[in-house]
Amino acid sequence: MHPALRYLGWPLLAGVLLALLVIQSFPQWVGLPANDIQVRHSPRNAQAQRGPVSYADAVNRAAPAVANLYSTRLVSKPGNPLVKDPVFRRYFGSDLPQQKRMESSLGSAVIITSDGYLLTNNHVIAGAEQITVALKDGRETRASVVGSDPETDLAVLKVDLTDLPFITLGDSDAMRIGDVTLAIGNPLGVGQTVTMGIVSATGRNQLGLNTYEDFIQTDAAINMGNSGGALVDAHGNLIGINTAILSGGSQGIGFSIPSKLAMEVMQAIIEHGRVIRGWLGIEVQALTPELAESFGLEGRPGIVVAAVYRDGPAHRAGLQPGDLILSIDEQPANNGRLSMHQVARSRPGDKISIEVLRNGEMRSLTAEVGMRPSSPAP
Repeated sequence: MHPALRYLGWPLLAGVLLALLVIQSFPQWVGLPANDIQVRHSPRNAQAQRGPVSYADAVNRAAPAVANLYSTRLVSKPGNPLVKDPVFRRYFGSDLPQQKRMESSLGSAVIITSDGYLLTNNHVIAGAEQITVALKDGRETRASVVGSDPETDLAVLKVDLTDLPFITLGDSDAMRIGDVTLAIGNPLGVGQTVTMGIVSATGRNQLGLNTYEDFIQTDAAINMGNSGGALVDAHGNLIGINTAILSGGSQGIGFSIPSKLAMEVMQAIIEHGRVIRGWLGIEVQALTPELAESFGLEGRPGIVVAAVYRDGPAHRAGLQPGDLILSIDEQPANNGRLSMHQVARSRPGDKISIEVLRNGEMRSLTAEVGMRPSSPAP
């Protein structure tokens, strides 16, 4: 070996080893990527450390105010299947006595006030001879019907009990799609049951269930017997009265009447014995793309007047079949059913402005709202 190499060998080797050590330990000093992956960790959450979220507090708050309903009604049915036979009817006639028997049904109700007013569905108690209310605390009593409103499928009951638990009202208008919902009721008569879901949709209408529809849709399980029960939010506040499910084998499609609408109906029934609604006296239809094109209104709101009731408020105001309503009281007429709901919430005697398009000309009309009759005639 050359004498110079003998003196340079060990220092050179030591330098190479030191360089490798630096590259391995501090790659950023020499522009090489680090071996560790840089990730963002979520902050430690005390709630997550406690395990699954529980809604027990919400249930404990609301459940005592949800009662089971048992109603009985008298029904008449033929006493013998032979009565339906044509040959039998030929010789013995069809005017034969029918067999009468009591038929029972079940449902749920929500205690709204401490002095005994309850909300339920009209279809739960319609035609009932007797209504029994069973509370969660074990008490049972008869209930009387204060009044009902078939057009929203709501009814108000009254019981004479003291120290009643009553539910806390929530803001149904504030519910958003994705918010947690809890349905409390008496499904299939098995006893009080709680199911959980979310708000699937709001403002559901045109389902053909009621005259006035503005449902909260939820996927919380609702079955027979849940009708009239409570839909509450994650804090146990009432946001709806459970009413219906979409039949036909579907799952997770239930509908609840918003608590805001339910309370408006309840207040009217307690004060007047029935719901007094505003009425214009018109039939409307949706503005289809074809109609919109004929009116030259592509992309604009509007509902078409299909019929006007003779001598009704709209008739006296000058509305005509074929008019296109653009707005009512400066609210865009985007949906016929919702616009009629707006009118229904007006008081008889109120004056409302109506913007219409007729034969290409804009017109401003003023109508005095009338009282909606039970069965308006043309």
